[in-house]
Amino acid sequence: MSEAGAPVGGLLVLVDPVARRLDGESVRIAKDVLSAGAAAKICLPDSQEEFARALARRGHRQPVVVGDDRALVRTVALLHRQRGLGESALALVPVGPVGSLALARSLGVPESAVAAARAVLDGSVRVCDLLVDDSDGVVLGELRIPPLRGPERGVPRPAGPSVWSAYRSLVRTLVRPVAAAGGVGGGHHRLRVEADGVVLADVDQPVADVSVRTRGDGEPAEVSVRTGGGFGGSTVTARAKTVTVSGADFRYRADGAMTGPVRRRTWTLRPGAWTLTLPR
Repeated sequence: MSEAGAPVGGLLVLVDPVARRLDGESVRIAKDVLSAGAAAKICLPDSQEEFARALARRGHRQPVVVGDDRALVRTVALLHRQRGLGESALALVPVGPVGSLALARSLGVPESAVAAARAVLDGSVRVCDLLVDDSDGVVLGELRIPPLRGPERGVPRPAGPSVWSAYRSLVRTLVRPVAAAGGVGGGHHRLRVEADGVVLADVDQPVADVSVRTRGDGEPAEVSVRTGGGFGGSTVTARAKTVTVSGADFRYRADGAMTGPVRRRTWTLRPGAWTLTLPR
């Protein structure tokens, strides 16, 4: 990590609307600490559209996001689309429920609003990798295609509770012998997974789940594919700069947020695409 110099135009403190509603006290503390240590313009947008407009008009100010993981991911995505990720380091003061801050913790952001705000003022800059997909979406940490569950397995839900109960019972009866025989049971996908052009799994074998994780050091991403149906299974791993998944409709969880369904998606690693201010 390198030292974070004082931003030429000061700070642009963007308070996510959700953070303001959930924990106004932590937001107030963060604003006080940041305003006491630097020239800070405080923005309190009432919607995500206002948030995006304020970010686009940041000028030479360093963006500081007060909010949870989703606010951070949304900010990085906006800066990526504005081609502004390389202009200055981004900073985060985490405010939100514990479960909404897993990405922030994994990146090394302090859990305390006070400690995080102080790190904005005198911390160091960490260079971070990014996964960008073919729809211009971004992944800061990890994406995962989880096992299928319930109606997500592609079986349509008929109207009416009683009809659905009978239909579900019939499906279980018909599917059980297939699963017992080693077929596609337990919510497996039929997917083709390619890592830098190398096929890790194909549609002729059941895929339980897929994960892709950035390493944060400019090295290829870690790819893991768990395959197998019935009673057996195995895990295939690889390092890759490009990962393509295709096949039947699938959903994926990127930095904790579910997306899809889609039938094909390619993610490409962008080493050192963005920077984050962290404690020294």
